[in-house]
Amino acid sequence: MRRNRFITGYSGLRALAVIGVILYHFDPNSFIGGYLGVPIFFVLSGYLVTDHMLNSYDQTGTYNNRRFYLNRIKRLYPQLIAVLWISATYIFLFQRNLLAKLNQIVFANLLNVFNFWQINNGQSYFERFANNESPFTNLWTMSIEGQFYIVWPLVIFLLVKLVKKKKRIFYFLIAVSLLSAIEMAILYLTKADINRIYYGTDTRFFSLGLGAALAVIWPVEELNPKVPKQDRILLDVIGLVSFILLLVMYFAKAMNPQQAFAYCGGMLLFSLIVCIFTGVIAHPGSHWNQIMTNKLFDWIGSRSYGIYLYQFPIMIFFESKINNLGDHPILYRVIELVLILVISEITYRLIERPMSKITWKKTKQYFGHVFDMQAKNYVKKIQAVLAAFVLIFGSVAIAISPHVKAEDFNKSQLAQRINRNAKKQKSDNAKLIEKL
Repeated sequence: MRRNRFITGYSGLRALAVIGVILYHFDPNSFIGGYLGVPIFFVLSGYLVTDHMLNSYDQTGTYNNRRFYLNRIKRLYPQLIAVLWISATYIFLFQRNLLAKLNQIVFANLLNVFNFWQINNGQSYFERFANNESPFTNLWTMSIEGQFYIVWPLVIFLLVKLVKKKKRIFYFLIAVSLLSAIEMAILYLTKADINRIYYGTDTRFFSLGLGAALAVIWPVEELNPKVPKQDRILLDVIGLVSFILLLVMYFAKAMNPQQAFAYCGGMLLFSLIVCIFTGVIAHPGSHWNQIMTNKLFDWIGSRSYGIYLYQFPIMIFFESKINNLGDHPILYRVIELVLILVISEITYRLIERPMSKITWKKTKQYFGHVFDMQAKNYVKKIQAVLAAFVLIFGSVAIAISPHVKAEDFNKSQLAQRINRNAKKQKSDNAKLIEKL
């Protein structure tokens, strides 16, 4: 089977996605559509995974599901486990008010059902500086991705064997995606709980489904690099328009995630625009793959998974310790951003990249070096001690959390401090806007 062509420009698209999410978490009032970075991740996942599977079926008549699941586990779980246990360790040592239900949060994430847990237990995703805000709120997306990876090999197998024709598969995926978007709109208009709509796998599937549908009609390996000049220009213009629309929707007030348009077609429209831009980047006749490829985007895109995982815990833990966040908002945001990037880089080098290539042989060799008292590899030994420390204290935090009652956080000093910071920052922003 031919390997799918690696598209470097997708690192740039991932960079745009994670930048949007971080900006939204920094200031949801100014970067009101930054949360739309999540549909970008969903569209890319749907497109790349489906394209890889269909390419395998076209070339060999089969697909190696075992290898797919193993690769997904090695790619996703090491960083996910790390952020859960590191956060649990921090909570145990420094912020025990967040211990309540920690065990449920951890196991819901490990089982890829945290979005459902959030629907029943979590706070609104849109309450920045909310009382007792969880550092794990952003992990709902990982559960939807995990559910998609679990069921999608079976779905594609059934479509290839039963539906067979690509045209019919395409229409099926489009129909299911539209049903998902329609369900989102109906639930919103009938005043269903907004968390149910925002976190639901069924109501968010359309971004994944549209990406998958794109893979059926726009397979990477079949895109012809030799296209007429006018077609090349057309591709570039379409790419430019979709790129501009993508950025405009990041800042558009109409995309306020607590108002109707976002749920009644807004997110669907954005996902369609991302699909178009994704397809243009993939086409070798377009210049957009080169435009979206640069060292900065490559760096951010390759670490986007870690950046996404760690950004929210770092923000919550940092802001809970700051008394005067509203006095120096830019300075503190810069500090938070530096912490996010540094920790993401460290975990990328020590966890994500090594674990993606892990084997039983390498595991045995590693522990052999760590426990070899005569070996002078002190760096590995220090890393092992730190890992053991996090494992022990994180596990203790998870173990004792069922016995911890959630405190009345509204009366706590931390809640009062966070509320003061939020009010101060809102007041300062209003004065700045009025001055401008």
